[in-house]
Amino acid sequence: MWLNKELVTDSALYSYRKTLSNSGPRHVVIDNLFDSATLDAIVKVLQQDSGWQTQKHTYSALYVDNAKWQKTRKKNRFVQRDAWQRPAPEAGSNIALEFLAFLRGDEFMSLLSRIFKVQLTDINVAKPDINSNYFRLGATDFVNQHADDSPGREVCMLLYLNKDWHQGGGGELVFTGVDDKPVNIAPLYNRCVLFDPSSPGSEHFVKPVTSENTQRYRYNVTSWYWSE
Repeated sequence: MWLNKELVTDSALYSYRKTLSNSGPRHVVIDNLFDSATLDAIVKVLQQDSGWQTQKHTYSALYVDNAKWQKTRKKNRFVQRDAWQRPAPEAGSNIALEFLAFLRGDEFMSLLSRIFKVQLTDINVAKPDINSNYFRLGATDFVNQHADDSPGREVCMLLYLNKDWHQGGGGELVFTGVDDKPVNIAPLYNRCVLFDPSSPGSEHFVKPVTSENTQRYRYNVTSWYWSE
């Protein structure tokens, strides 16, 4: 239901591992990894105006309130974006919620473990659910340069859900890269980026969404994974 089986064969995984070993930072871009019809259904849920809440991080503190945000100098603000709010239990499940559960399930974590040759697990993660979620960026939002290399964090996954995203629309992921060679990755639909957050050059930021896309959002899933 979730994965494109042709892209998770042994030969495909061998190719991903080879790409990881030859890239700086250690990353691999996989297009069409997931079933497109399933992602289409997820996008319909995400495009509803309800269920989103603005999230703000500074370099010194995460999830800051508006009062602290206003007191923080602009150069010390690194994230302003909307985060998807999971529906209340009584609302029942939906395809978007089920997909987040899949991303933290045994099948997908086993796949990532094979690609990165490290055993991933949530056994010591206090709140696994908050480590996989949907985010959206508008023209006034931003994700400035930062690192995701928390202790024990082995893999970061980004999955883009932007249909018909046009060149010049902004929103590209940019790794600082190595040897002064940044890596730019467009947020194309069903494009999955997997990377090692501790590898050299893995600090990254997102280019601003341009004014041409003011009425649109840049959607993605972000998911972080740990070893034991």
